[in-house]
Amino acid sequence: MTVFGPSANLAAKLILLGALAAPAGVLGWWWLWPRSDYQRNVHWIINQPVPFSHEHHVAGLGIDCRMCHTSVEVSANAGLPPTYTCMTCHSQIWTNAALLGPVRRSLADDHPIAWRRITKLPDYVYFNHSIHIAKGVGCDECHGQVDTMPLTYKAKSFTMKFCLDCHNDPGPRLRPANEIYNTEWHRTRETPLPSVLLAEYHVPSRSLSDCSICHR
Repeated sequence: MTVFGPSANLAAKLILLGALAAPAGVLGWWWLWPRSDYQRNVHWIINQPVPFSHEHHVAGLGIDCRMCHTSVEVSANAGLPPTYTCMTCHSQIWTNAALLGPVRRSLADDHPIAWRRITKLPDYVYFNHSIHIAKGVGCDECHGQVDTMPLTYKAKSFTMKFCLDCHNDPGPRLRPANEIYNTEWHRTRETPLPSVLLAEYHVPSRSLSDCSICHR
């Protein structure tokens, strides 16, 4: 009497393969999951107290980034607009719009709107907006085509690799100083060469991928 039939060999092979594949799958998941766009909330719409549209304000009305993000040129933080910045216009237009109720209440109560952060970096990462602006990095290099977003979302992964790709070869990502806030800018034949822009902005010759650049 045969204890094991012809299919036993196949079953044994499958079990052994499964036993080997399971640890590899777990390791792969452990390595890839934190780096996936899904886990990092890339392209996720974040609900805000007021559904602000960059597409309307930037592309439609032509409002400069610095109108709302006033400290982006001088501070590590780009800043968010205080309520009175919004009310500069909205005390005159859309004055009774239900959509802007939270803005009016914020002004009346003298209490800031609690905007939800979209782009987050770990506490152990040092990042300074003003340095990047001063060295010719345009807003959309990191934030994507914000001017086309009806509702703002995180456009880039902001992994360590994302930062290092630029720090290892910054030249092609730089632009003329008068185009930094131009969300429709594209490199043309008239654009200065990366080497010229690197010299113009005095980008340091030391490696920008040194650990101390971002981890201080």
